[in-house]
Amino acid sequence: MKKIFVDTNIIVDLIADRKPFSKFAIDIFSKSEEKKIELYTSSHSIATTHYLLKKYMEEKELRNVLYNLLEFIQVIQVDADSIKKGLKSKHKDFEDALQMLCAYSIENMDCIVTRNIKDFRDCDILVLSPDELVNKLNF
Repeated sequence: MKKIFVDTNIIVDLIADRKPFSKFAIDIFSKSEEKKIELYTSSHSIATTHYLLKKYMEEKELRNVLYNLLEFIQVIQVDADSIKKGLKSKHKDFEDALQMLCAYSIENMDCIVTRNIKDFRDCDILVLSPDELVNKLNF
């Protein structure tokens, strides 16, 4: 089964139904629900998603949506070691460094899916846009 690390923007696309991007996010999460792929994200992504969407959704509803999302995605903890490595990394964007470090922590991670491919330029894992992932896996 393919292991896919999901960047924060994909989760926000899904929950906020940001068109036209949400179409691909829905396809990706549907495959996880069908147990055809394994999705991963960082604990930082869940917190950031909450922070970004609390302006647009009622708090109780947003928490419920995030809670239910955890049935379809595994969360990788951002710990002190990850933060230290991220702060010392060569990556310009600290947040993206954390994402990559979390993805690296899972053995045989197949790819990272993000709409910000250029921010993951130096990544040792294949990085795909949501539409590329959907096409590549023949959803």
